[in-house]
Amino acid sequence: MNIQYKKGVLELCVLSILEKRDCYGYEVSETISKCIDISESTIYPILRKLKDEGLVTAYIEEESGGPPRKYYKLTKLGAEEFAKAKVEWLDFAKNINKFLED
Repeated sequence: MNIQYKKGVLELCVLSILEKRDCYGYEVSETISKCIDISESTIYPILRKLKDEGLVTAYIEEESGGPPRKYYKLTKLGAEEFAKAKVEWLDFAKNINKFLED
């Protein structure tokens, strides 16, 4: 897949996953990689950026029998941004599909 396509959509995918539930970075990466070919390290800079922008927060949770994990949670601002971006993306994709089908 064209890397430019991926760049434009990965942030939206991360927000979509976190909109459903809190996740740790590896879990986000694994979920996305089921549909889009990415390396694990691709997601961490996106999570950092989203945190810096106030769209997500992070917290540490102790796991029984395993190391503590950093979980990411969508903020209210993040949920608002995701809702807006989702509408924009769906409209954009619908228009591109029309263009390609004609």
